[in-house]
Amino acid sequence: MSAELTDLAEQVFASRDAGVGFDAALWALLDETGLARLTLPAEAGGSGATFVDAAVVLAAAGAHAARVPLVETDVQAGWLLRTAEIPLPDGPLTLGSGDLDIARTVRRAAGVLHRVPWARAAAGIVVLAGDHVLLIDPAAVSITDGTNLAEEPRDTVVVDGPVTSSSVDEHIGTELRLRGALGRAHLLAGAARAALAATVRYAGERVQFGRPIGRFQAVQQQLAIAAAEVASAGAAAQAAARVADAQGVPGAQLPIAMAKARASEAAGVVARIAHQVHGAIGFTREHDLRLLTTRLWAWRDEDGSEAEWHEVVGDAALAVGPDGLWPLVTGTP
Repeated sequence: MSAELTDLAEQVFASRDAGVGFDAALWALLDETGLARLTLPAEAGGSGATFVDAAVVLAAAGAHAARVPLVETDVQAGWLLRTAEIPLPDGPLTLGSGDLDIARTVRRAAGVLHRVPWARAAAGIVVLAGDHVLLIDPAAVSITDGTNLAEEPRDTVVVDGPVTSSSVDEHIGTELRLRGALGRAHLLAGAARAALAATVRYAGERVQFGRPIGRFQAVQQQLAIAAAEVASAGAAAQAAARVADAQGVPGAQLPIAMAKARASEAAGVVARIAHQVHGAIGFTREHDLRLLTTRLWAWRDEDGSEAEWHEVVGDAALAVGPDGLWPLVTGTP
């Protein structure tokens, strides 16, 4: 992990504001510093960095509640276009999903894409339709604004017109799903870390019965539980990134499943404790805690809930049986 990259990410994301919608100024700064397409190769406008490097940037984005589509642009849609050998448009990208009717020539498509992240701000909407990757021009579709719990754009897109397309391996969808889960785990880990830090700080400042509430044993116990959840989520996400770098994303399916499941579980616990310690003030719109906890609640189910990824882990454990369980967990022969 590069200390310079960590410092750069913190400086860049510290410039964000607490508004809603797409943060164009922050995106321009990310693009200028090379952080917007960090893992993509240079010929695709990227920096050719590793998933471990991306973990640093995504965790910082989550910690600062950044209003930009980093996972979608770099880890998912950008990679998908690159794999399909479709030139990447400049600007932020997004990934859509839904049932599209594709013309026999695969030059036109029609249908509805639901809850597309950041569609209204995207320079290109990318869809994996069977064994074809489609690039859709947002200017040629109808977009109805929608949001998730954190007020991040999750739009409805009606497609009926020309698309750019290319065929790909039919199994690419598995890697695409894993990439989304890995990126989301890092965002969750970063947001959980920041929520804990804000809660510890508040517990040291809020005085009740003549002393800071952080000195009460009951509060200390809850903070310790939250700290354990944050450490576990961060460690699982970082471990998954290391395995993805070493073995490729498909070879990291189990660590990624564990990371997303663990981060999603931690999100619920950390958000609950943060609001318990803050009390009523933490629920107000004026308080920045909501920027983190609403993202924890929204992201825990995006790119697969803990239940979905626990099923993947459970299936892997059942497949190897009792004798293979320890090697599976430890990654040893």
